[in-house]
Amino acid sequence: MRRKFNWTSLLALLPLLGGLTGWAGDQPNLVFLFTDDQSCRAMGCMGNDEIHTPNMDALGEQGVIFDRHYNTTAICMASRATVMTGMLEYKTGCNFQHGSMTREIFSKSYPVLLRQAGYYTGFAGKFGFPVTDEPVSSTQHHMYDLLPVDSFDDWAGGVGQTDYATANNEYIKQYAAEYPHSTRAYGAWAGDFMDKAKGAGKPFCMTLFFKAPHLPFRPDPFFDRLYEGKTFSKPTNFGTEKGEHLAEQPKKGRQYLSYHKKYGYFTKYDEVKRNYYQLISGVDYALGMIRAELKERGLADNTIIILTSDNGYSEGTHGFSGKCLPYEEPSRAPMIIFDPHQPANGSRIKAVTAGIDVAPTLLELAGFPIPGNMDGKSLLPLLEKKETRVREFLPLMQLFGSAPTLSLAVVSEEWKYIYWAFEGDGMKATEELFNNSRDPSEMTNLATNPEFKEQLEKMRKQYDAQLVHWKTEAVDYNDYAQYADIFDRTVPWETKKDRYHRASMGNYKKEMETK
Repeated sequence: MRRKFNWTSLLALLPLLGGLTGWAGDQPNLVFLFTDDQSCRAMGCMGNDEIHTPNMDALGEQGVIFDRHYNTTAICMASRATVMTGMLEYKTGCNFQHGSMTREIFSKSYPVLLRQAGYYTGFAGKFGFPVTDEPVSSTQHHMYDLLPVDSFDDWAGGVGQTDYATANNEYIKQYAAEYPHSTRAYGAWAGDFMDKAKGAGKPFCMTLFFKAPHLPFRPDPFFDRLYEGKTFSKPTNFGTEKGEHLAEQPKKGRQYLSYHKKYGYFTKYDEVKRNYYQLISGVDYALGMIRAELKERGLADNTIIILTSDNGYSEGTHGFSGKCLPYEEPSRAPMIIFDPHQPANGSRIKAVTAGIDVAPTLLELAGFPIPGNMDGKSLLPLLEKKETRVREFLPLMQLFGSAPTLSLAVVSEEWKYIYWAFEGDGMKATEELFNNSRDPSEMTNLATNPEFKEQLEKMRKQYDAQLVHWKTEAVDYNDYAQYADIFDRTVPWETKKDRYHRASMGNYKKEMETK
């Protein structure tokens, strides 16, 4: 049963909060756990019997697993910005090669709104994007000192990528003696945060953005025995030969070129996989710490936990490493919501959901209305089984890296359409159409198959509708407005080629040199 609004507090706070209700005294505690680069396959409850994730699996068995969960932008900076605000990237104005988020936009994020409405809020881990008074186009690491520390009651966040060594992270270094690896140190911080929130007499919202399992793969030695000597199976679409049917554009970026050589999936697969899984097992252990600490403090029965990741990971599929691209492996991520107020049934949801849905879901779970600026949807109708879907189509955008890899896609429960706009070096604009319900490994491009012409036209129509929204909603800075024309299927390449971001073209030249 969902908590009801406190309408007396609502009337008192409307002028201050622009529509948020006040704390009624019975709101749930909220824990949002965000991993970095965790493949949607990298959990036991996702059918993987080679990884050790007992706490994640228990959370899935007791809660709800979302099998078709995507990040509308599959890279850390933009993904973190969208998950905080519930807005698409071109409305946050924030990504690598683009720029910072303004304080005005961050003021509409779920942690700020919940704090204003009476929640005790805390953040720990890799924050991942700069917040500035005015739009700033630089996103170099020196910008990361511009973090919204004062927007939280308790801050244990870090600059840049943060560090796996606890002692090298300013706000958690006090845990280094007992927990030298940061993943378990964040689990210890969580218990101290709960004590502070309980002392404040408020419900809490704890946001924890783990560094794990992001590169460099430096796992906690505490878990060395878990994967010692083990070997691992490869997915059916592993290897460059399983990507020959794909467009040439996505093969012109670091996901295929420098990553192909650098990170070992094609030369030392088992070693890379051991380290990757061991990092995820560390997060699993920290989840167990957090749940034990909730139970010890008598908070477990009124605390909702959401666990997901900022993007998926290619792990050698189609010959790719890394993320960013709109294919299934990089754009999909694991997603679990555990609500102790709901019957424990371990149900699975096939509806298309996204990172932008986290903010509105957290707000509605706390009993507050969702601001109109958010593009995401509350997932409560799915949790409460009142609806079978919250949307029919979802956009997936790639706005970072070398020019050919920039793209826009739309995905539904069954279909995905990708448009690669770049032309040059022998490439022409290319369409891809996949039936993900029958072809989850995306091994057959149906865009040129006449039998699917009607479906192709339907997906094109939905794609074009996304551009209409882009043109009306994109911020007018950090180069975002131009992409509505760049991705327009009806605009000739000669008309739009000069609009591609210079940094992207520069990256293309550099990455081609590494080939």
